[in-house]
Amino acid sequence: MKTFEKSAKLNYVCYDIRGPVMDEANRMIEQGMDILKLNIGNPATFGFRAPEELLRLMNDNLCNTEGYSDSKGLLSARKSIVEYSKKKGIHQVTTDDVYTGNGVSELITLSMQGLLNPGDEILVPSPDYPLWTASVTLAGGTAVHYVCDEQSDWYPDIQDIKSKITSNTKGIVVINPNNPTGALYPKELLMEIAEISRQNGLIIFADEIYDRLVLDGEEHVSIASLAPDLLTITFNGLSKSHLIAGYRCGWMSLCGDKSFAKGYVEGINLLSSMRLCSNVPAQSVISAALKMEEETKQLLVPGGRVYEQREYIYHALNEIQGISVVKPKAAFYMFPKIDTKRFQIQDDEKFVLDFLMDKKILLTHGGGFHWEKPDHFRVVYLPEINQLKTACEKLSDFLSYYKQKN
Repeated sequence: MKTFEKSAKLNYVCYDIRGPVMDEANRMIEQGMDILKLNIGNPATFGFRAPEELLRLMNDNLCNTEGYSDSKGLLSARKSIVEYSKKKGIHQVTTDDVYTGNGVSELITLSMQGLLNPGDEILVPSPDYPLWTASVTLAGGTAVHYVCDEQSDWYPDIQDIKSKITSNTKGIVVINPNNPTGALYPKELLMEIAEISRQNGLIIFADEIYDRLVLDGEEHVSIASLAPDLLTITFNGLSKSHLIAGYRCGWMSLCGDKSFAKGYVEGINLLSSMRLCSNVPAQSVISAALKMEEETKQLLVPGGRVYEQREYIYHALNEIQGISVVKPKAAFYMFPKIDTKRFQIQDDEKFVLDFLMDKKILLTHGGGFHWEKPDHFRVVYLPEINQLKTACEKLSDFLSYYKQKN
């Protein structure tokens, strides 16, 4: 288990998707303004509803879920997650290797706290889901960002990954499908990342929360299925695929070779026990939820709400002068590029703040995802098409006169 020491790095934790721009939006809301939030991936906010069967089952189970469960979670839920892992081609997971959590976010933090000491490094993608970088930093480690290449459908740059590895590198984070880009990684690329991990003794942290939200008939491949000889920790849950983000239902699974990681596993077990257990009512529906595939698939095919909203916003954004965007293949995010010279943009956070105050629409700047250049922002395409249409029209109008002032 790691040695817990305080680090000066804790003073530099940054989580800008919940930062100053969000604070300003909340202030505006308190003053009675109507803000269209294109910054949050919470399906319920935009009228999505969980399958009624799932809610009925949870309600029926409430009287049986009043007490604590095992710190790792209900045995029935963990058995179902083991079976789901096998379905994904991962055959070295037992119920003892599964940990349920109050969403994946809790488990990401736990996995880093159990591993890192000051000076340890974790490779994290840029752009990233910023909780990863924050969790690494809070655990006393250092997040080293490797580049995902926009010109190659936002796939990780293999050469950049190799160049960032040092003797202090303990693991690599792979977010697939990706937030914020919506990229879906091919098997060949995942095999290259697995081989790099194999050669350098890295743990793979596979964030796969969107694996059931894949569009265009594509198929998600879990990197753990390609590397049974490596320790891969996969993260998944029901918040997005089953539209129950508020019930906080996630899990992580320790896959592959755990023989060298006894101390790490002991640390995870201790941290898991210290918070007693995760949300038991939400755990009670994992088994049923993982058998429910059609409800989600209906959203992702032509005529389905997520598919049609993706199609609209992709074309609408690309029609705005000074904006370009790679078409996402999964999840419900895209990461448009803005022509910084055209609009004299030097500060992407100021750009989204100016847009918010002028048009009352909330975006997230690219820097919030640890993208170093001020030339991107993230859009969530969960709102209905009429709302997305309004947002694109207002963005086009805003950019017709906007020039950033220092």
